[in-house]
Amino acid sequence: MNIQETLASEFKIRLDRVENIINLIDEGCTIPFIARYRKELTGSCDDQVLREFYDRLTYLRNLEKRKQEVESSIKEQEKWTEEIEQKLSLAKTLTEVEDIYRPFKPKRKTRASIAISKGLEPLADILMAQETKENLLDIASKYINPEKEVNSSEEALSGAKDIVAERISDDSELRKVLRKLLQEKAEIKTTLLENEKSKTYEMYADYTEPVYKMPSHRILAINRGEKEDCLKVNVVLDENIAIGEINKFYLKENKSTYDTMKETIEDSYTRLLFPSLERELRTFLTDRADEQAIKMFEVNLRPLLLTAPLKNNVILGLDPAYRTGCKIAVIDKKGDVLDTTVVYPTPPQSKTEESIEKLKALIEKYDVDTISIGNGTASKESEIFVCELIKHVNRKVNYAVVNEAGASVYSASKLGAQEFPDYDVSLRSAVSIARRLQDPLSELIKIDVKSIGVGQYQHDMPQNRLTEVLTGVVEDCVNSVGVDLNTASPSLLSYVSGMNSAIAKNVCEYRKKIKHFNSREELLNVPKLGQKAYEQCAGFLRITDGDNVLDNTAVHPESYESAQKLLNYFNFTSQDVKDKKISNLKDLVQKEGEQKIADYCKIGVPTLIDIVNELMKPGRDIRETMPQPVLRSDLLSLEDLKEGMILTGTVRNVIDFGAFVDIGVHQDGLVHISQICDRYIKHPSEVLKVGDIVKVKVLSVDVEKKRISLSIKDAIEKENK
Repeated sequence: MNIQETLASEFKIRLDRVENIINLIDEGCTIPFIARYRKELTGSCDDQVLREFYDRLTYLRNLEKRKQEVESSIKEQEKWTEEIEQKLSLAKTLTEVEDIYRPFKPKRKTRASIAISKGLEPLADILMAQETKENLLDIASKYINPEKEVNSSEEALSGAKDIVAERISDDSELRKVLRKLLQEKAEIKTTLLENEKSKTYEMYADYTEPVYKMPSHRILAINRGEKEDCLKVNVVLDENIAIGEINKFYLKENKSTYDTMKETIEDSYTRLLFPSLERELRTFLTDRADEQAIKMFEVNLRPLLLTAPLKNNVILGLDPAYRTGCKIAVIDKKGDVLDTTVVYPTPPQSKTEESIEKLKALIEKYDVDTISIGNGTASKESEIFVCELIKHVNRKVNYAVVNEAGASVYSASKLGAQEFPDYDVSLRSAVSIARRLQDPLSELIKIDVKSIGVGQYQHDMPQNRLTEVLTGVVEDCVNSVGVDLNTASPSLLSYVSGMNSAIAKNVCEYRKKIKHFNSREELLNVPKLGQKAYEQCAGFLRITDGDNVLDNTAVHPESYESAQKLLNYFNFTSQDVKDKKISNLKDLVQKEGEQKIADYCKIGVPTLIDIVNELMKPGRDIRETMPQPVLRSDLLSLEDLKEGMILTGTVRNVIDFGAFVDIGVHQDGLVHISQICDRYIKHPSEVLKVGDIVKVKVLSVDVEKKRISLSIKDAIEKENK
C-alpha cells in the first residue's frame, strides 16, 4: 500500500501536498502551526482536516507495521506463499490483516490442536476434500492409535471434524462474508434483568432492533445497562442464512462425506464462528458509537470554548448553596479578585435582607456590572434572590446563569490551590463562576475537559482517545484566539503550539523576573524554549503594548519583513496599523492584484490574505463574532411556562437526537431533531451548535418530571406569520 496515494485519494488532496503535510508532521510541527502558517504547502487545509489526516496517517502506518510483523511471523513458520502475499498486500484494515494471520497465529490449546497432536490431520484433509467414495468410518479406522488416545473410528473422525471446524473458522474470506451478513441482517435483542437500577432501562425490556439501524447513543445506553447488570444483550441472526453462506464455501454433493461435513459446518458456526463474530460485532458497534460520541463532544466543546467573553465588566460571581451559604467573589475587568464574602439568602437561614445589604455594598463599592450565578444546587433560589437584589441597587446590573460543570473539580485541584492558596475550595468556585462569564476559554481550559458536561456517555468512552481528541480541540481554540503573553496563566500557555507545561511554567517565571515582555523575540531567552519551539509558538502569542505592533497580531515573525514590504508598498506605517487607519488595505490589495502583491512580498497568496486581515484589525479576537451571553434582569420559573410561549434560549448541548436549550428556568428544554427545522437533517449539528441564541416555542411542560419540550421550527413559523 502506498500511504501517500491512499491519503491523497481519501482526503481529495494533491499528492505533493500530502507529502508536504507528512513531512511537516514528521518534523515535529504542530497541527495549529501547520494549519495557520504553512497554507501554501497544504492547500490551506484547516486544523480539523489536518487532525483527521493525522489520525488516518497513524492508522495506515500501524497497518503497514502490522503487515510486516505478520509477514515475518508466517515466514518464520515457513508457510509463506504468493497467495498470502497478495492477500496481505490488498488488506485495507487491521481486521483483514488479523483474519489472514488467524490460521498461523499461535493458539492456546484447542480441540483442533489436540486432534492434530494425535496425528488426525491427514484424516481431516480427506474429510475437507470431500472426494472419497469410501465410508468415512472405515477410513477413520486406520487412524486408531491407543497410545495417542484414539481408541475408535468414531474418536478419530470426531477429532478430524474438530480440525476442519477450526479451519473453516479461520477462513479470512468466509469471515469477511459473515461479518458483512451480521452487519446487514443481525439484530440486537435486550432483556431486562432484576436490579435496583433496572428502572432506568425499562424501555429496553424485550427490545429488538436491527444492527444497521442502531444509533450510537442507543448502543452506548445498552452497553451501560449490560455493564450495570440491568440488561442481557444478545446478537440474533437467522442461523440458516449464515450456515447457507458457509455451505457455499465448503459443502460438496458427495454421499460419503455430505452428512459429516454438514455437521462439521454447523459445529464450526455455532461453537467457533458465531461467538467470535458476535464479539467482533459488539466491539465494532461500540467503537463506532464511541467515535460518534467523542465527535459530538468535540462538536459541542469547540463553540463552548469560543463563547464570546464579557469584556470590560466587573463581575460578581455567586456560587449557590443552602446550609453553607452562597460564596461570593468580585473580579475586576482583568479577572483579578477584588473581594470575597459569604451570604445566606437561601434556606434554611434565609437571611435575605442582610444578604441584600451586604451585596449591595459590594456592588456599589466596586461598580459591579454583572452577576454570574452558577447553575448548581440552590441556583433557582439564588436567582430569585438576585432579581430582588437588583431592584435595590442604584446602578444598572444584569445577571447570567452560567454552567458551573467542573467548577468544583477545579476548586479542589492542585491548580486551584496554587492559584488561590489563601481561599477555601468554595470561594475558588465563586471566582471560577465569575471568570467563566468574563473569559470562558481562559477559565474552562483549567478544568478536565471531560468534566465540562457537553457530551453524552463521556465517562464510558475510551479515556485515552477522548483525552487526545478533546486536547486537540482545546489546542485549536486557544491558538485560533491567540494568547496574551504578559497576562496568560501557565494553564493557558501550555496549550499554545510548541509549548508544554514545563515551558509554560518557565515563561511565567521569566516574565515575573523581567516584569513584562516587550517583544516576541525575548521568548528565546526563556529556559528550554529553543528555536523550534519559538517557531511553533511565536505567532500565537500577543503583546498588546510591545515595541512592534506586529507582535499584537497573528502575523508570524518569519513574515515581518513581508508585512513591512506590504505596508511600504501602499505608503502605510506601523503607527497607521496601531491607530487602525488601514481599513481599506484589503481593497487596495485586490485592486492591485493579490498574486502581484504576494510575489512582491515574496509570500504566497494565502499568507498575504492572512497578513492583510491582521494588519487591518490588530489585536482582534475572533470570539467577538460569536453570540454574546444572554444577560437577564427578570425571572422566569418552570411553573410560569405555558404551551405556545415563544422564548429566547441558548443552546447548551447538541446530541444525536436533538439539542438542549437553556430558556432561563433552571431546566434545559429538549428540542427533538424533528422540531429543529422544516427540512430533513441527518444530525442536529448540521443546524445547531453550543452557544447559539435561538427562538423556541414551548410545546409541552411536565412540572413534576421537570421536562420541557421545545420547537425551533414552530417558533420560526409563528414569527414569520
